[in-house]
Parts: sequence; structure tokens; C-alpha cells
Amino acid sequence: MEAPIDRIKLSQTAKDQLIKLKRITKIDQWNILCRWALCRSLSEVTTPSPVPIKLDSNVEMNWRVFGGDIADMLLIALKQRCYNDGLGTEKEVLAEQLILHLHRGIGYLAGDLNIKKVEDLIELATKNSK
Repeated sequence: MEAPIDRIKLSQTAKDQLIKLKRITKIDQWNILCRWALCRSLSEVTTPSPVPIKLDSNVEMNWRVFGGDIADMLLIALKQRCYNDGLGTEKEVLAEQLILHLHRGIGYLAGDLNIKKVEDLIELATKNSK
């Protein structure tokens, strides 16, 4: 599937939040934490606020690194979410929503005081599926 964006950049705030998450979860790769963050945001009922995000950090990755083996599944989930939200599925919309969801998800994970280790991420992901 064609990626909505070639290179994903993060804000300095998101980078700082990811550094915190790396420290507490012991997950060393930015891309893995970013996948968790995207899924966390996509699971929310509300749409992310359409605020401008200054992509001013030195954290950057291409789509394939970001998505890894599940890149197509992440794209399908993003497209479905955009469709459900009535935003359309044009490439520009997907790219914008990806950045908004990613940053919102990073903020949610970093701000969750219950996340103290990687197992807490797993518990968060599975609590609604039981």
C-alpha cells in the first residue's frame, strides 16, 4: 500500500515524551513506541484537535521504519478511522491525521501515570478486549 507520508518527523515535545517512555518501558526504538502511540490515539472516540504541530526535533523515520511489518495494517486502521470520522481518505488527509494521532498518542502514553513498564502497555492494549 502507498504510504500517506514519506518521512515522519516529530515535535521536540514528542521527542522528550518518547525519551521518558523509552526510560520507563525499556523499549529502545522510537518506531515501536510510535506504533503504540498511534494505536492509543486511534482507540479514542474523539478526533485529535487540528492544532498546528511544529515538527522541530531531530527524530525522523520513513514510513517503512515507522510501520515495520504492520505498516499496511496501521495504514488500514488510519484510513478506516478517517473514513469513520467523515474526513475522507485522501493522501493529504491521511498524512495530517497521522501526525495528529501520533502526537496525541505520544502525549497520552507519556502522561499515563499507570505506565511504569512495558507490561503496562500490554495491559492498556488488552483491557478493553476482555
